[in-house]
Order: sequence, then structure tokens, then C-alpha cells
Amino acid sequence: MGMPKLSSFSQQQRVFTEKTRRKMRGLKLVERFKSIQVHALNSEATSRRNKATGEARAITIRSLVSKSKSNTTTTTTTTTTTTTNSAIANLVVPLQLPSADTLEPSIEPYLKPTNLVEALAELYHRLECCCLQSEKKTSLCVEQFTLLRSLGDQKLLRRCLRTARQNAEDVLSKVVLSAWLRFERREDELEGVSSMDCGGCVLECPKVNLVKGFSPCSINDRCQCPQGTKEETSNEESVFLCLPDEEKKDVSFCIGSEEIDCVKWRIAALSDPFKAMLYGGFAESKMRKIDFSKNGISSKGMRAVELYSRAKRLDFFCAMTVLELLSFANSFCCEEMKAACDAHLASFVGSVDDALILIDYGLEERAPLLVASCLQVLLRELPNSLHNSKVMNVFCSSEGMKRLAMVGYDSFLLYYFLSQVAMEEIMVSETTLMLLERLGECATERWQKALAFHQLGCVLLERKQYKEAQHSFEVAAEAGHVYSVAGVARTKYKQGQPYSAYKLISSLIFEHKPAGWMYQERALYNMGREKSFDLDVATELDPSLSFPYKYRALAKVEEKHIKAGILELDKIIGFKLSPDCLEVRARMFIALKDYGSAIKDIRALLTLEPNYITSNEKISGKYLVHLLSHVVQQKSQAECWMQLYEQWSSVDDVGSLAIIHQMLENEPGKSLLEFRQSLLLLRLNCQKAAMRSLRMARNHSSSLQERLIYEGWILYDTGYRDEALARVDRSITIQRSFEAYFLKAYVLADTSMDPESASYVIELLEEALKCPSDGLRKGQVSDLIHHP
Repeated sequence: MGMPKLSSFSQQQRVFTEKTRRKMRGLKLVERFKSIQVHALNSEATSRRNKATGEARAITIRSLVSKSKSNTTTTTTTTTTTTTNSAIANLVVPLQLPSADTLEPSIEPYLKPTNLVEALAELYHRLECCCLQSEKKTSLCVEQFTLLRSLGDQKLLRRCLRTARQNAEDVLSKVVLSAWLRFERREDELEGVSSMDCGGCVLECPKVNLVKGFSPCSINDRCQCPQGTKEETSNEESVFLCLPDEEKKDVSFCIGSEEIDCVKWRIAALSDPFKAMLYGGFAESKMRKIDFSKNGISSKGMRAVELYSRAKRLDFFCAMTVLELLSFANSFCCEEMKAACDAHLASFVGSVDDALILIDYGLEERAPLLVASCLQVLLRELPNSLHNSKVMNVFCSSEGMKRLAMVGYDSFLLYYFLSQVAMEEIMVSETTLMLLERLGECATERWQKALAFHQLGCVLLERKQYKEAQHSFEVAAEAGHVYSVAGVARTKYKQGQPYSAYKLISSLIFEHKPAGWMYQERALYNMGREKSFDLDVATELDPSLSFPYKYRALAKVEEKHIKAGILELDKIIGFKLSPDCLEVRARMFIALKDYGSAIKDIRALLTLEPNYITSNEKISGKYLVHLLSHVVQQKSQAECWMQLYEQWSSVDDVGSLAIIHQMLENEPGKSLLEFRQSLLLLRLNCQKAAMRSLRMARNHSSSLQERLIYEGWILYDTGYRDEALARVDRSITIQRSFEAYFLKAYVLADTSMDPESASYVIELLEEALKCPSDGLRKGQVSDLIHHP
């Protein structure tokens, strides 16, 4: 009878373990209530840049405040408010809803296979066929990253980059991928963090990156590199007194009036040319003194050569002396000395100024490690280094690319990273354009060519260079990227060929398995019922496309059914937050004079994009909040907390974002609120915005203990679990806290959930409940413990 009971207990334990795992993960970093949010299959780029205003149907706010009997002042450009005891100035803000027929969806700058599942499965098969590590595996991981970008899942993307870095062999790939990982975490926004800090993560260590070859390591391995820096000898002349002259110096090199005595066989051992000169049939082989005045080296440099020939060390010398040795080594084919100089100079690069000086020497002397070290500094300073004209001259100019090619660094991976950063910064800039052109020149595989020219087409389309954009899209389509045909159609439409565009997209629908974007694109070139039909089919095939909802909503507004338009937008906002949809809905609320709902949407929008500017590029979101705040009752911080509890419990996500935004206006830099905001954004699958809030919480933390917790969340969310646990353990030693115990429980639950680990996780959650925290947080943990 005992055995069945034991079996039953084990089965119950397994069920408990699995349920606990699901529960912990389902929280989406703790804050996931019983939410209806789902992960969008498509993250639409900021389409506000693409929306034409055209002949928009004007829906103007006649006044945001009722007229006061006292004097009012209205200005057309800069509206200022003068608050007195009796009146608030009358503010008029002209806002227009665009006409439905002027809307256009953006052509997304991603690779979009016609069947993503099949493409990923085929790529996974190729990855399996690779050996345990190889250069090809790194390339395949980058290709996988490219295919997954259209999904917008930042964790998946970082995992691809980490695996690519883990399998990288050549120095440049390590440098680029390491910098890319740091950029994805936006280390540049963390106060007190240098771009060259090791951070303890071996995959991001700048010193490890400069070691050629594959070194098997775990993604979570801590870096063991020495943290000290080399000290330079200030007086090089003293070096010559350190080494005894045990060997007879039997040859002298004369430079001007100075003679440098050397050991003949040691100089000959530096290279084959020296060996031939000193021991071959040349006249110098019989000379005791050799005139070396015309060989481009100073007497000081030649003394350094003599010392190196005996000591095989460079740490005696300053950077300029080593540079002279590098040039000498190149001239006389001293490969060992060149490699030593290259590696030694690479260790001197610590700032952008250093890099810009030394990279010229490295390129001139073809010193790959020195160039890689300089590139590493420039890449780890992104996006700031994009705005340095000297840096961009290295990457963007034709001459710069040719010089990089001479050391083997005309790399697709390098320009892929640079172009993605540039597109995020300013998509239509000259820098972005030039980097994408260089990317196309470096492309060797079909998918690389497709990506480079498709993205170039997107940038040219934004710049309204339609003929050039059409050519780029056509090249991408010829490389096998079917989605680029939509770009070809759009450019034809822009050039006054709507029928040609319609035929092109219709042929796609018949030749391939239909996709939502195909019908969405064809709808642009249709009218009436056919247009509505295409948009309905697009939504049926891909509910995450926002354009059909916006079009139907605006069409309803034009029929004087504004509330119906709002309900249409509610359908997509209910599972996918996008700034453009929130803006359109806010304008509809303003048209209805529902200013409370309007300011709620705009505050939520600003949480996603703090610098948002309306689609007509005339009014900033912050200014709209400023105007609307005059007609919406402002709550105290205590009232805001009460409202947050209500909205959070009823899963009013937009409302929760809006109220936290207002609370942060009342208390700027409040780390607790920024952390709460990040948790809510993670629940909504807005990972980039969530990470930004986490970084701000970390920067504004009032104590070391609090900062360690926020750093732990950042590290966990970017895939460094061991580092996250190290931070949280250190935090607990300083002070026990709810967030520290919860973070530790969450990380461990996501790592391993065997019965023993599950019990420990429950213990940690119980410890968390013993620490001070607000009711929402404790309620979630209590529910987790009692209802696993």
C-alpha cells in the first residue's frame, strides 16, 4: 500500500512544480495579472513618419477651457498660460484627424519570409548540422537574429546575439557582437558606467574580445581578466641599465652621428631580410658598421629594436616608440615583432580620442589587433560616436572602407550593426544612407544582399527618392525577398503608377501563400468595397497589423460615428499598444471633448515614446499633456496611488501607464515609480520601453542596495542570470527587502524548478512577504504561494 502513495505524492509534486514554473513565468516579471495581453506577431515601426496629412478632415478643438469673464490671451505659435485667482487663459489647439484615404502603412525594414515558420525550421536544421563551434555557426545565429527581428521580441534577439558571440572565433566578430550586446542593453544610459567596463560578463569583456580563436564558455561565465592597467616607464633610458650585456655586440647600426651596438645573430633572427643582409651574400654581412640613416627609423627607435631583439618585451616603451617599432617591423618583415607591437598598442586604446589617433596608424601599418581595439572603443560608444564626423569618416567614406578592407575588416557584421544603430537614431540621415550602401557592398550571401537592399529601399522611400528606392527594392526581390515587392509597388504608386502597383501585389497573392501584409498593401491601390474587403482579410490573416484598424476607425469618423471609430481602435489597443493608434484615439476623444480619456492616451503614449511628436510633426506629446492638464482635474499623489490600485486590479493597462506618468511628473526621478512603470511595460510586452524605465530607476536609486536590485533586473532581462543573482545576494547582505527576495525567487524559478528548487523558491517568497512593500506586490506573492 505504501508504494502507490509514494507514487501519488511524486506525481502531485511534479504537478506542483510545473504549475509553479508556469505561474512564475506567467507573471511576466511579477506584474502579470489575469491579463488578456498577447505577444504581437509584428511590431510596426514608428509609422507616424509615413502618415500623410494631405487634405485632412479638420476636427478642431474650439477651446480646451471654457472662457473666463476675465481677460484671455490667445497666441497662434507659442501658447502660454497665465494663471490668476479668477481665470486661465483660453487655449486653442488646432488638431486634425487625417483622412482615411491619406493613411499609408510603413514598409517595415525587416526580412519577412512568406512563411516564417518554414524559414526558421530550415535555419534551425542548418544550425544543427554545424559542428559545435564554427565561423559558420556565428553567421547562422546572426541570420536567425535577422529573421526574428520582425517579431519584436527583444529577449529572443539578445539570445541570438549571445549565441553568435559565444561561437565567434575572429577578433572583429567578437568586438562587434560584444558591442551589440551592450548596445541592446543601452549601457550608455547607466550613470557611472564606462563603455570599456568589463561588467564581469566574459562575452562582453573588451580584453577577451581581442584574443583570437574560439574559447568555449558559458553565456553566464564571469570574466577572470585582470582589472589592473599597465604602467608605462617614464624614463626609457633607464631600461638599458636593467639588462646585462651578456653577449658580445658585434655589429653597429649608424644613424646620423650615433652608433647602436647590436648582437648580430639576434638582429638576424628578427626576419628573413635581416638574416640575408647579415649572413648572406650582401656587402653588409662583412661590415662591422652599417649605415642605417636612410631606413626611416630614429636612433631611439633603433635602440628599442636592439633591446627587443634581446628581451622580447615592449612594456619598457611608450606608445610612440612602439609605433615606430611597428613601422620598422613592417618595413623589414619582422612578423613576430609586428605581432607583439600590434597587441601591445591595442592595450593602449582607452578612449575615442585614442582610437581616432591610433586607428590611422593601425590601418597604415595593417595592424589588425590595433584596428580592432580602436573599432571596439568606437562601437562601444554608440550611438554617441555616430555624431562624430571623424568616426563616420572611418566607416562611411569610400577611402575608409578600402582601408578597412586592407586589414580584412570590410565586414558585413560590422556594417550591419552600424546601420541598425543609425536607423534607430535618424532613419533618413546621410549617415544612415552611406552605412547601408557600405552594407550592400559587404553582402556576400543572398539573405545579406536582400537585407541590405531592402533596408536601403526603406530609407530611400522615407527620403522620397522613389526611383532609387524602387531599384533597391528590386535588387532585394531578385535576391529572393518577396516582401520587397511591396516596396517596389509602393514606389511605383508614388511615381503615379497605381494600376501597375495593384497588378504587382495581386500577382503576389496568386503566386504565394497569402499573408496579411499582401492584402494590406493591395488595399492602398483599391477603392470602395474592394478596399474594405482587402483590409478585412488582412486583419483576419494578421490581427497585429494596426493600419486596417486605423483606416476603419477614421472611415467611421468621416461618417460622423466617432464613438464607433474609438471602438474599432479599442480592438487592437486591447492586445497591442502602439503610439500611432493611441494618438489617433486621443484625437477622437478630443473631438468628443472627452479630455480625460484623451490625456490618458497621450500619457500612455509618452511612456512608450517620451519624445513623441504628433503625426503632422507640429505638436509634441508633452505639449499636448500640458494643454489638456488645464481642463482635466489633477489628482494629488495619494489620489494617484488609489487610482493606480483600482486600474491595476481591473487590468486597465493604458490607465495604469497614464497614472504612473502623472505621478512621475509630480515626483520626477522617483525610482520606485519608474520601477513600477517598467514592470507594467513588461507585462504589456513593451520590452524596450520597460528597459528604459529600469535604467532610469537604476540611475535615480537612492541607495546602493536599491541600485543593485535594479541592476539585477536589467541583467536578468538581458540573459545574465548568474550576474543578476550576484547583484541580489549583495543587496540582501546590505538590507533585506521584498524586491531582492522576489528577484532571487524569480530568477531561480526561471532557471530550475525541480522539487527541491521549488521549495526554496517558496521559502524566498515567504521571506519577501516578511519585508515591507505595497499591497499589490504582496498580494501577488501571496496568491502565488497559496495557489501554485
